[in-house]
Amino acid sequence: MNKESASKPREKRRGWLKNNNPPGDFMNAPRCGAKTRKSTPCQCPAMKNGRCKLHGGKSTGPKTVEGIDRIRQAHLKHGKYTKEAKAERRYFNNLMREYKRIFSQIDQEQEEDIRI
Repeated sequence: MNKESASKPREKRRGWLKNNNPPGDFMNAPRCGAKTRKSTPCQCPAMKNGRCKLHGGKSTGPKTVEGIDRIRQAHLKHGKYTKEAKAERRYFNNLMREYKRIFSQIDQEQEEDIRI
C-alpha cells in the first residue's frame, strides 16, 4: 500500500456488490447468520434469500416434467432395475419356464415311446 492511499479514507464504492447486494460498503450488507462448524453465526454477506452463497440452502428440486426426467436420467447408471427391464426379465423367465415344461413333457413322451 502506498502512503497516499493509506492516508485517504476509502472512497465511496459504486455499483452493485456481488450476489445482488445493494451498492456501497459491503460491511453494511445484511449477514447470513447460518450456524458454522465453530457454532458461530456466518459473517458472509447474505443474498436475497437471506443466506450467503455457501449456505444457500438445499435445492427444492425440479418442478417441471422435463426437469424431473433430466434428474432421473442423470441418476440412471445401467438400467438393470428399471420397470421395463424388470418386466422384460419376468417375461423371458416365464417363457423359459414354459419351454422347460414343454420340453420335459416331450422327453417323457419319447421315453414312453421307447419303452413300448
